[in-house]
Amino acid sequence: MSAPTPGREQTPEGRTVDVCVVGGGQSGLATAYHLGRVSARREREGLPALRTVVLDAHDRPGGAWPDGWPSLELFSPAAFSSLPGWPMPAWTGDGTPSAEHVAAYLAAYEERYALPVHRPVRVTDVVDAGEDGLLRVRTDRGDWWARALVSATGTWDRPFWPAVPGAEAFGGRQLHTHDYRGPEQLTAQRVLVVGGGNSAAQLAADLQPHVAALHWVALRRPRYLPDDVDGRVLFETATQAVRDRAAGRPVRDVASLGDVVATPAVRRARDERGLVAGPMVERLTPAGARWPDGHEVDLDAVVWATGFRPALGHLRGLGLATERGRPCTVAPDGSPHPVRSSSDPRVWLVGYGDWTGAASATLVGVGRPARDAAFAIGDALRPTAART
Repeated sequence: MSAPTPGREQTPEGRTVDVCVVGGGQSGLATAYHLGRVSARREREGLPALRTVVLDAHDRPGGAWPDGWPSLELFSPAAFSSLPGWPMPAWTGDGTPSAEHVAAYLAAYEERYALPVHRPVRVTDVVDAGEDGLLRVRTDRGDWWARALVSATGTWDRPFWPAVPGAEAFGGRQLHTHDYRGPEQLTAQRVLVVGGGNSAAQLAADLQPHVAALHWVALRRPRYLPDDVDGRVLFETATQAVRDRAAGRPVRDVASLGDVVATPAVRRARDERGLVAGPMVERLTPAGARWPDGHEVDLDAVVWATGFRPALGHLRGLGLATERGRPCTVAPDGSPHPVRSSSDPRVWLVGYGDWTGAASATLVGVGRPARDAAFAIGDALRPTAART
């Protein structure tokens, strides 16, 4: 090996890879699976396999699924909740698969395909290495250098807390979906659940039998999807919307169907216990909450089921072009999925929602964007004479 250039930090050979995937949850695993297929194709063609590493901040497999509350469940049957290559094992319990079942599946998937996951490794920053077209990936366990980077960190680590008047003066407990671990945290208390989506409905249903009083509020009244609609239908609708938009046809998107999937637990709470969301509060008070019509209630706790934002702090150092606070993305040739940064062709984003591919934040939906990203990366990293 030649001596390092004076003034330049040497990149350790064992820490230099072709592709670095940040995040070892469902999106990162789906991408790593397809990168493995790309490597196999390269080897058949007499080219070197892709050197790939997956860096995951968690100390165990399963992505964010083990962090959910005990009753958290999928919207879809196991047969329609699979990552590419291997179907999710059948679910024999009530309703749809539990978060625990999903986490076990992801752990087995990772092992089945011997995916190159390193954990716990938290990526703190990604910057241009300055030479050789490499990216420098800084972590709490040493740096890596990569020719391409796939950000697949999801949203779980960035909960969204809305600005509601009086929240700072409220004397009770406040927690987010991110921190909810079950009704035992709030047994026999007076609780306000804020949010109009699926998490809010599931949390309200979970809490209702265990608390002294439950108030569920939302900016607008949630609309339940038809009881026979599940995640499979949502995925098919989102996929068709992408095709219609590309063809210039009228688009029927997922939002047109409704807001809340009526899982068995949510249906029971709605039909048997009268669970319903009311109008949003005007403000919190030191003792509780007040509505626009002037009536007030005393509260012990507020649960903010108000969603998440993409966890992309590690990309700040690259200065990517952004729009509405998120990186601008484009679709690689031949793909409908906008998974590539528009301003840095070395950077790819998978699994953050429709702006990185239809239904890409779901188990069944992430496979296609992950495939397109992996194969486009593989083609970009091929020797010029060997590119398709």
